[in-house]
Amino acid sequence: MQVRSRFVTIAIGAVLAAGGPARAQRGTGDWMTSAFDAQRSSWVRVDPKISLDSMRKPGFMLDWKVKFNNSPRQMHALTPPALLDFYIGYRGFRALGFFGGVSDRVIGLDTDLARLEWEKALGNPGKEGTIPCPGGMTSAVTRPLSLAYPTVLGGRGFGRGTPAKSGVGEPFEGAVTLRNAPPPAARPAPAPKPAPGAAAAPNPFAPRVQYVLALTSDGKLHMMWVSNGHEANPAIPFLPPNAHAVGLIAFDNTAYVATINGCGGVDNGIWALDLASKKVTSWKTTKVAGNVGPAVGPDGALYVAAGDGELVALAPGTLAEKARNRLNGAGFSSSPVVFERPGGGNMVAVATADGGLAVWDAGNINAGPVAKAAPFGRPGYQAGSVTSWQDANGARWILVAAAGPAAGIQNGAIVALKLVSRGGGFALEPGWVSRDLVSPLAPVVVNGVVFALSSGEFRSDDPSLTAAQRAAKSEKAVLYALDSATGKELWNSGATMTSFTSSGGLAAGGSRVYVSTFDGVQYAFSFPIEH
Repeated sequence: MQVRSRFVTIAIGAVLAAGGPARAQRGTGDWMTSAFDAQRSSWVRVDPKISLDSMRKPGFMLDWKVKFNNSPRQMHALTPPALLDFYIGYRGFRALGFFGGVSDRVIGLDTDLARLEWEKALGNPGKEGTIPCPGGMTSAVTRPLSLAYPTVLGGRGFGRGTPAKSGVGEPFEGAVTLRNAPPPAARPAPAPKPAPGAAAAPNPFAPRVQYVLALTSDGKLHMMWVSNGHEANPAIPFLPPNAHAVGLIAFDNTAYVATINGCGGVDNGIWALDLASKKVTSWKTTKVAGNVGPAVGPDGALYVAAGDGELVALAPGTLAEKARNRLNGAGFSSSPVVFERPGGGNMVAVATADGGLAVWDAGNINAGPVAKAAPFGRPGYQAGSVTSWQDANGARWILVAAAGPAAGIQNGAIVALKLVSRGGGFALEPGWVSRDLVSPLAPVVVNGVVFALSSGEFRSDDPSLTAAQRAAKSEKAVLYALDSATGKELWNSGATMTSFTSSGGLAAGGSRVYVSTFDGVQYAFSFPIEH
């Protein structure tokens, strides 16, 4: 089968597209936020096209690439997208992706056609800063989400993997709320009409409102309609200006974000914004580890890798401390990941700064880790986040990006560990180590396939090296597909990508895997078909 290639010039740059129609069937759940879900698992449970069998055959390739109108700042360029797999608007069906750029830009893209839907320049990030404090929009955009674990079988049947969400309706209506809710009931009686001359204010929490949220360099939270980027309400002050924010997430009418590196004089910590009252609450600490912010359990508890090795559980809304445990001998190198505990409850895992991993029972954080893995990578490597998934046999896997030189690792690799029950408790067993990778990022798992990125970034602790010097020493990024049981390579992108990845990361959905590079290009890999 031949796939058509086309070159289209649009407002945000040049698009090279190869196929990509509306897919016949999709996986379960949209990629809503950094690392997929509230738990930061980076695990897409099912997919109709991507599987171990399909990846062993030819056909997976570059679907399209788009160069966005976004200027990099220091080592930052684009952030991973939030996805809306199936949207029904006045122009018909859409699969949408929402991409953030460090230059305070948000782009809405039709991900089936690689076609610009809308673009918003939300401000001027001002003077460029330093590598730790680049300025600009540093957190990925997010969509409001549920706290429940995504299900393996969504009961979707044929069609896309997420239910259709309509943007057609009465004024100020959209399609989801920030509050978890049961299936919709009958439409209530209409509210009284406003008095003559009074305009009805857009309600961001109406039953059908559908937004994408972005936090810009001036510290304001923007809520944009997914259909056209329109802001029905003014942006809400959230952080002081010029903070380095990561891990923006929104649930139950509240937005949360982490601040790192003490940028702009802003304390490191976790911040909460009540979107109804506009009240801001903060919890401050000396350090927040990782690049995807807090992980959230199904009960709303926020887990933070803080200080020099302190795992802290915070209450939703108030950010009151619920539990705290200090890990002796090591700090952290990643944000936490939350997953289901065998037999009930939840567990939390964090990569440690000495190159290892620790796991806690989320219901008893104060008691300390229930399992630890001895260092398997070079100390000091920033893993960023941790990936967790469960195989068909019920085994829990935890995947960590590690650097060499270390045992079995030259430059870097993905290390797979298996959490097992042993002696009435838990233990971490070695699983596999991937092929050699340059500055690997946290992988994503799609229907049993591990996608790992050799980012190519030249990382250095030398403060005298400028961003330009680090960029010049970096290599081209390469995406790999690995067998999740063995780590064996199934596929790679070869020389497709022409730059490295730094601030970005992986995302997946709708049978596509998304990678952005430092030169402002967004890549989508898939099984393209003609349209």
